[in-house]
Amino acid sequence: MQEIARAPAHPRPKREAAFAPRFAVPFFAFCVLAALVISWWPLQLSIATVFLFAGPHNWMEFRFFLPRMPARWGRSRPFYAVGLGGVAALTAGYVLLYALGQTWYLSEAGWTAGAALWTTALLLWLCALVHLRARQLRRDRSWVFAVGFALCAVAWLAPSWFGLALVYLHPLVALWFLDRQLKRTRPRWRGAYHLCLAALPLILVLMWTQLAHAPNLPEEGALPWRITQHAGAGLLAGVSSRLLVATHVFLETVHYGAWLVLIPLAGLGSKAWRTDRIPLASARGGWPRTVRAALVCAALVVLALWVGFAADYATTRDIYFTFAMAHVLAEAPFLIRLL
Repeated sequence: MQEIARAPAHPRPKREAAFAPRFAVPFFAFCVLAALVISWWPLQLSIATVFLFAGPHNWMEFRFFLPRMPARWGRSRPFYAVGLGGVAALTAGYVLLYALGQTWYLSEAGWTAGAALWTTALLLWLCALVHLRARQLRRDRSWVFAVGFALCAVAWLAPSWFGLALVYLHPLVALWFLDRQLKRTRPRWRGAYHLCLAALPLILVLMWTQLAHAPNLPEEGALPWRITQHAGAGLLAGVSSRLLVATHVFLETVHYGAWLVLIPLAGLGSKAWRTDRIPLASARGGWPRTVRAALVCAALVVLALWVGFAADYATTRDIYFTFAMAHVLAEAPFLIRLL
């Protein structure tokens, strides 16, 4: 009788192990195919991927973070207060800086100083979050401030380079969240996933080899110019703008794929609209109606983005990338908690 009772415990791990190659092979094939197609049409696919996936992936991020926000902060109150307060303040500062730059109220020197100041606030905020989390775990991470101040010095020397680094590093954060999710819910998939991650630099090197001497993309019109500048064409003089845009679009495509396909596959499944496992909705004294309303409102924002992109793509793209800084910043507290 004991042997019969224990028998059902084994099939799921075996199924998970067998599924790992079926998870990794399509992921790798998708990355290779995306790199090839994006290398041919980087400008067109930059427009298409943002149009199709920018809004939905933000909704999925919001849904991913909701269950990770406790209903009662308790000992984590300082961490979440600094985290959420920093997201709000830094987003407002970024929007203000962008608005002043667009309306020409800031000279080039003023914009550079403003960008350096904003980057300094961002770095010190991240240091504070790491320190607060370490204090919760009774560990000493005070050295992080030495690193932070050193980076602040670099930010004042080259503020534009920090902004460009954020453009290229942010898409990789989704892969980090995916690894944390696999560790928690699908540990047998991680080995195959890590092999795919190891192949990504090789795919990028092949892209760069093919596009290193490619002619620059045409910049007639405001939209192509904005896309190439966003990818760093103004800073990286001498580097093909086709290579830069293709690299950025490839990383963004992997980013969107991770949030819209791989992370739900690893943990969320078909339960995206269920709120019974979200502490803010299910805990005693929670706000289930508010949480459902927030999910519906976020879905309506996605629809509004699609309408805006269809009506005036260039303007909507500018607005989106300005306010999307909020979701970039919001990832930091949750990632630090997961680490």
